[in-house]
Amino acid sequence: MSVSTPEKNVILIVDDTPTNLEMLLDFLESSGFKVVVSEEGESAIEMAEYAPPDLILLDILMPEMDGFETCRRLKTKQATQDIPIIFMTALSDRVDKVKGLNLGAVDYITKPLEHEEVLARVNIHLRLQNLTKRLTEQNTRLQEESEKRKRAQEEREQAFRALQQSEARFRRLVESNIIGIICADLDGNITEANDAFLRMMGYDRTALRGGSLRWDKMTPSEYRHLDEAAIAQLLESGISNPFEKEFICQNGGRIPVMIGGALLEGSQNVVSFVLDLTEHKQAQQKIFEQAALLDITKDAILVRELNDKIRFWNKGAERLYGWKASEAIGKNANELLYRQQEIIDQLQNIHGSLMEYGSWQDKLHQVTKSGQEIIVSSRWTLVRDDEGKPNSILVVNTDITEKKQLEAQFFRTQRLESLGTLASGIAHDFNNILTPVLAVSQLLPLKLPDLDEQSQELLKMVENSARRGAALVKQILSFAREEEGRRHRVQVRHLLSEMVQIAQQTFPKSIEVINDISTKNLWTVWADATQLHQVLMNLCINARDAMSHGGTLTISAENIFIDEHYARIDLDARVGPYIVISIVDTGTGIRPEILERIFEPFFTTKELGQGTGLGLSTVLGIIKSHGGFLKVYSELGQGSQFKVYLPATEGTQTQQTEDLNLPKGHGELILVVDDELAIREITKTLLEKYNYNVLTASDGIEAIAIYAQHKDRIAVVLMDMMMPSMDGSTTIRALHKINPQLKIIATSGLISNKKLAEAAGVGIEAFLPKPYMAKELLDSLGKLIRSTGFNLTSRR
Repeated sequence: MSVSTPEKNVILIVDDTPTNLEMLLDFLESSGFKVVVSEEGESAIEMAEYAPPDLILLDILMPEMDGFETCRRLKTKQATQDIPIIFMTALSDRVDKVKGLNLGAVDYITKPLEHEEVLARVNIHLRLQNLTKRLTEQNTRLQEESEKRKRAQEEREQAFRALQQSEARFRRLVESNIIGIICADLDGNITEANDAFLRMMGYDRTALRGGSLRWDKMTPSEYRHLDEAAIAQLLESGISNPFEKEFICQNGGRIPVMIGGALLEGSQNVVSFVLDLTEHKQAQQKIFEQAALLDITKDAILVRELNDKIRFWNKGAERLYGWKASEAIGKNANELLYRQQEIIDQLQNIHGSLMEYGSWQDKLHQVTKSGQEIIVSSRWTLVRDDEGKPNSILVVNTDITEKKQLEAQFFRTQRLESLGTLASGIAHDFNNILTPVLAVSQLLPLKLPDLDEQSQELLKMVENSARRGAALVKQILSFAREEEGRRHRVQVRHLLSEMVQIAQQTFPKSIEVINDISTKNLWTVWADATQLHQVLMNLCINARDAMSHGGTLTISAENIFIDEHYARIDLDARVGPYIVISIVDTGTGIRPEILERIFEPFFTTKELGQGTGLGLSTVLGIIKSHGGFLKVYSELGQGSQFKVYLPATEGTQTQQTEDLNLPKGHGELILVVDDELAIREITKTLLEKYNYNVLTASDGIEAIAIYAQHKDRIAVVLMDMMMPSMDGSTTIRALHKINPQLKIIATSGLISNKKLAEAAGVGIEAFLPKPYMAKELLDSLGKLIRSTGFNLTSRR
């Protein structure tokens, strides 16, 4: 027995018993229905919402969510509330049946199921459902037809009222003689005109009476198509909408006009009004010229309403802020131009001053579309309406960012010049102080040959300190005079060992100093030893000051070879051998908002008298003068790490030979997730060079979508931990829900040891601090793939 329908009805069967599902599926499909199945209520609700079936066969007794609850939830949802539901149950309790019917079910079928009964009940309720749909559609069509007739009636009434209003306007215009009024036929003959029209065109009544005035002859040929469109509109609706054109006057000149008219009922005659637009066009031209002047100026000119909505935005504003007028107009000016809450709060005071005095001016810190911070000289003027009430605010902003930067640079230069003058002034006296100290430290061992070994070491320390003091004075003078000290081949290990000794002897006992350099065979650098000593001393003293309650100071160094991949990620780096000196503390850390400012001259977070703000700026200057660069990693409460990279004079050939043997892949597919385009492309190029296939994603959402599409082929995911929209940790958790066995390598330029431990909790296999070497990445990938036994062939 089968059902013959134009389209197969869709039946959803919900039953936790596979045997029942299979039996009903086969039976109903053989009867001509399209069948979908679900074994539990939650998925059934989702399926019904996504693609509503024509009927649902619902088992009552199911685990987790029974049939009653499933029915109740289906009937509460807009998309599924009208779907007929037939309960299937082995229960015969009348109370349960009443409960199901009260929940919205249309019928019951008692198990064990009889095919003929099931088919009969399904057909009955499908026919009822189809009949209901047809009745509903018929009612809808009748209602739409009624609404359509009602709208048509309203349109006719509106047209009639418009005609009445047009006639009333016409009478008033004729009486007042404000505009030109003409009566004409559709062939072009003007049969009547008022004095205003005749004066406008330069004609008199004689020409009108002689029948020589024709509106088609007065119209230049380029406007004929507008006249033809107006005539068609008149014939169709009896009126023509006003439109602009030109008329040719008696003297041959042209005047711009606006013309509109109405067809006299029962005739081919038209009454038209003609408005001279000459003054309007002149005023409009002046407005265009003034707008052009506003756009030519370099200043940003905007008009903001009292509720901060932008009403006007000139070209200068587009150039300064990067927002097009179409993007800015209608937006909230505070949300568009400011990021810092304290500045937004300050704007309330500006509004108050503006309302009191009518104007305000000062400098403001703003941001552009790209996020760049700028400084503007801002002038605000309150604009009032004809009644004197505040209407809007005219704002003129001049970019003074470069001016302020030059001023700051000039002030810094003055302070540095003053510092140089001061250094030069005290150098002579300071050297005079150090000279006897140095002499005494050298003479005492000669005069007192029987000094014990400890005393001799103390005198030697005094001598070394005096020599270093003299060298520092010389360095300060060289720095002030922009001179470069003498450089030679320096073994960094000796400087570091001496720095460790000084720290252990002079720093508080609550600070543990760890030496991680004693067994390392470090290369040499071409440098000024005194300047490098100053770098190490500054960094170690800053670390000491950050651990006022104690902690650990670790001083280490190692040889590295910066490859092309690393150099392309970090613009300060160059391909070649480097020595990396690390100064790591477990102190208070550096706040993110000031991390980028710590190298500015005279910038300091220390109290007055405890720091000049020249330490780190001097450190950076020395390192850059040696061809090196500096990296800082810090987090509040976790400490800081300063890594000094200095070009080495040994090890180049060795490292280049090692790079030739970097491990290669075997065509495995790697997913690279990073919000930086440059890093994605560089890493993709590197991996493809070493025989990997690569997919890239710019954020976590895109990464999840790509992985879901290629999950059977992706061997490893390289995941950046710091991304907008969805960070690395959240993305990793989502990916592990898809594949708990997925191998992930995390990367970050800011992550701390504590963060690394937290990241391990979300399931990463390795961590690479940015920027990373090609060897580090390839080694990590090779180890992971070998440990998982990822088989590329079996997954294709």
